Amino acid sequence: MRTERNLTRLDRVFARLDREPERPAHIDVPKMSRHRVALLAGTLAFYLAIVWLVVTTSWLVRLDWQVMFFRPYQQWAEIHWFVDYYVVLGQRGPTAVMVAAWLGWRSWRQHTLRPLLTLGASLLLLNITVGAAKIGMGRLGPHYATAIGSNEMGLGGDIFPSGHTANAVVTWGILAYLASTPRARRWLSALSAVVSLGVGMATVYLGTHWLSDVLLGWAAGLLVLLALPWCEPLMARAEAGIFDLRDRWRARRDVPASVPVSPVEAPVLLKPLGTAAQNETAGRPPRAPAYLAPGPHTARSERTPVTPVGSRRPPQSDRVGRGTTSAARP
Repeated sequence: MRTERNLTRLDRVFARLDREPERPAHIDVPKMSRHRVALLAGTLAFYLAIVWLVVTTSWLVRLDWQVMFFRPYQQWAEIHWFVDYYVVLGQRGPTAVMVAAWLGWRSWRQHTLRPLLTLGASLLLLNITVGAAKIGMGRLGPHYATAIGSNEMGLGGDIFPSGHTANAVVTWGILAYLASTPRARRWLSALSAVVSLGVGMATVYLGTHWLSDVLLGWAAGLLVLLALPWCEPLMARAEAGIFDLRDRWRARRDVPASVPVSPVEAPVLLKPLGTAAQNETAGRPPRAPAYLAPGPHTARSERTPVTPVGSRRPPQSDRVGRGTTSAARP
């Protein structure tokens, strides 16, 4: 009796790596629900509150200076090497490459460009919003502070909000946003929150950001994630357009271009030369008779040469014409 082999965990993993035959239909696209809108409004209010507390040099700015004078990188110097590596999880380049590789495989496997388009849209929104806030507020970092107790705003810096923190929230939060099941979404949301929280605290530990920079960075990244459902229709149209261009390019590449052939003309019937000559002769009008002067006419060869009048050449009377028998010379 033949029994089927039990699949091991490794076999199941490799089976999951196989490409799906068609785009899965069970993956739901997040929509802008009332709960999400309320969360977006609350996060925006928190964002504006942080900016107001820093602009007015409130207790939050005093807390920033207290943390800076505490110098965490000197208090816990033994973990400095680990924090130096951990903060890379918030840098734009390495994290974007890692997440893009994973989402690119998902796009290939699921026959959809939505994961990659979502990553591109989120990073574009992040660059626009966070970059504009950094340039507009111009706050200096702890290492470049000029006056103790000052909020360091409008001095040409680019530290507020924290780009590392916002990038960590968006980059790792995309994995939770694109999760295909509610359970995976919950686990990935918790994981991205822990990673982004650790990256923010790492920048405070290293002294590259104020504590308020990190708080505003968390809010900025969360605003981008919450606003992504508004971009879904645009991403769907972009995906349809890209697939349409791909199909037209494949059709143009697979079907060879047809060479235009000139139409065959009707065959020309060739006639024999003799028949053509006779037809031409028969078709011509009769020639007028040539005018001949009266009198006997002799051939040119029988005429006697005559010396023209006025010539210096002596007359040659002994010369006979052609065709006559000349007398034998002595």
